[in-house]
Amino acid sequence: MSSSPNPPETIRVAVVEDDSACRMALAHALQAAPDMRVQWLACSRAEALDELAKSEPLDVLVLDLGLPDGSGLDVLAALRARWPEAMAMVSTIFGDEENVLRSIEAGAMGYLLKDLSAQALVEEIRSLRAGGSPINPMVARKLLMKAASLGHAGTSPAPPSAPPAQASNWSGPPLSAREAEVLRLVARGYTVDEVADELNVSRHTVRTFVRRIYDKLQVSSRAEAVREGERQGWLHEKG
Repeated sequence: MSSSPNPPETIRVAVVEDDSACRMALAHALQAAPDMRVQWLACSRAEALDELAKSEPLDVLVLDLGLPDGSGLDVLAALRARWPEAMAMVSTIFGDEENVLRSIEAGAMGYLLKDLSAQALVEEIRSLRAGGSPINPMVARKLLMKAASLGHAGTSPAPPSAPPAQASNWSGPPLSAREAEVLRLVARGYTVDEVADELNVSRHTVRTFVRRIYDKLQVSSRAEAVREGERQGWLHEKG
């Protein structure tokens, strides 16, 4: 007698959001998703810390930063201490450099602004769980500009005809032409949907390419992949 196939993995999600309309819309979208389970909802820093202290393990925490009684970063720190394997994704109105960098330094694996529908946010939770690092395109551009300014600070510009400084040091597997094309679009701030539309492929195919790129470059975030691509000269189309 053959055994039945394993059921799909259930992603255990908690939400920290002080806006009741946003919180309930996301909760309903999560409850309607067959692969999601809502562990708990919180509307403040204190409530979130209390839930974390007594909750079962989490897979993903969706977190607002601007809570009525303090910073969501305190909740992120508590998550890291209690469930270090859980992933945190910030969903906030704050797109400034300070909040973005502090969130990433604290361990956030995704950073989205509140311009997504609840259903789109559920898709991004799946992407995060599958190994992606969802990030708002505007936020991604800010990170890239920050990385570029740090990389060029205190250095002399190379002659225009010089090859990329570190390209000759690359010893890993090369990117395929398609992977390099995906990386160039990612560097421009394209979302998964926009890359899929540009290349006329599915979202699943785009995520597969992104995972391959991350594996080959041995990175874990979009910003790291783009920095490595820039160092190797892969972000410039060959004429």
